[in-house]
Amino acid sequence: MKEIHNMRPNILYIHSHDTGRYVQPYGHAIATPRLQRLSEEGVLFRQAFTVSPTCSPSRAALLTGEYPHQNGMTGLAHRGFSMTDYGHHLIHTLRKAGYFSALSGIQHIAHGEDAWKTIGYDQCLGGHDKAHLHAAEFLRRPHSAPFFLSVGFFETHRPFPVAHPDEDLRYCLVPPTVPDTPETRLDMAGFRQSARILDGKMGTVLSALEETGLSENTLVICTTDHGIAFPRMKCNLEDSGTGVMLIMRGPGGFSGGKVIDEMVSHLDIFPTICELLGLTPEHKLEGKSLLPLLNGTAGSIHEELFFEISYHAAFEPIRAIRTRRWKYIRRFDPRKSPVLSNCDDSPSKNCWMENGWTDVPPDTEALYDLVLDQNEKNNLILRQEYGAIAEDMRDRLGKWMRKTGDPLLNGDVPMQAAARLVDRDSLSAYSDFLPSGMK
Repeated sequence: MKEIHNMRPNILYIHSHDTGRYVQPYGHAIATPRLQRLSEEGVLFRQAFTVSPTCSPSRAALLTGEYPHQNGMTGLAHRGFSMTDYGHHLIHTLRKAGYFSALSGIQHIAHGEDAWKTIGYDQCLGGHDKAHLHAAEFLRRPHSAPFFLSVGFFETHRPFPVAHPDEDLRYCLVPPTVPDTPETRLDMAGFRQSARILDGKMGTVLSALEETGLSENTLVICTTDHGIAFPRMKCNLEDSGTGVMLIMRGPGGFSGGKVIDEMVSHLDIFPTICELLGLTPEHKLEGKSLLPLLNGTAGSIHEELFFEISYHAAFEPIRAIRTRRWKYIRRFDPRKSPVLSNCDDSPSKNCWMENGWTDVPPDTEALYDLVLDQNEKNNLILRQEYGAIAEDMRDRLGKWMRKTGDPLLNGDVPMQAAARLVDRDSLSAYSDFLPSGMK
């Protein structure tokens, strides 16, 4: 039965694990028809980025509008990291405007059976295995207040399911970061099947939204945390790690099959919701509203975006800045070999390791031309003709670190008391690795 609502719009935040932009709306030959339809009905952001390409820091940044080193989520929740103040979560700003909050499935910013209570949700609907079914049931109930519903899926995280029986591995395209071999094609086929499953589950939720007549008054925010779990993607600050799908549909101009080519960030979602609803957050937000891109009052909202990694399976501090043309990445890690534990185990990782990856030292600094080298393979940092650009990017990164109080400037990012890591190694003297102008 269709309900009539004279209230603020509902918000459906529907999100996946490790999907990057590897779905049909971004041109990949991966059948995700429900996401394709959502894009054609809403707005597709082709240049959307996470702040941190690792699970918990990415999600915490989106939901607080703060960088991980500001909100405290500098590592993974299931390894003991947590936010400094869960009151900065979006749901608390929404609650003051009369919103009811519900969680279905994965949230990944707090740990334990009562994690949803730690965050502050009004209701937990159930675990990730049936997140889509619990969410659909919730949507079919009567609602006396606007709601914020978070629906989180394990897909497309590893391990991947068995490839679809109709998948012909001879015609499977692998990511550009790994060689094209039977093993990597099989690996990618598993991802493709996981993406199909994800699309079906998201479709269940979106169908329930339509069946109940809630679609017109619901802002759908569909995204993922970071790039796919292949070498040089997830947990890396190249675009292959930080680029994410972002599809939005609903009130405020998020309709009509628009495609936005300007750079946007997960940090922009919180201020967008605030502007759409006329709300004032109690803490400072680092992003900018997306609405000017939709109503034509601004051609762009960012001249630069910033990124960070501190902890994943191991401590590997890296910072980066991206403009439309340039990417600058700075490693603050003195190790001269790859941090293998920060790359998910897989046949693709095995392929790299069998061919000498462990002996390839990572660059301390990197500068990439994103127009002529979109895969970020040609490091220009030592080329004299790019010296002025490198210095400008280095200076901008340092100013951002100082402005946002990045603890890495003091030589380290403290490991939280409850945190436990697979591998931190014995690291010291991080201040020695700060370039001039950043100390």
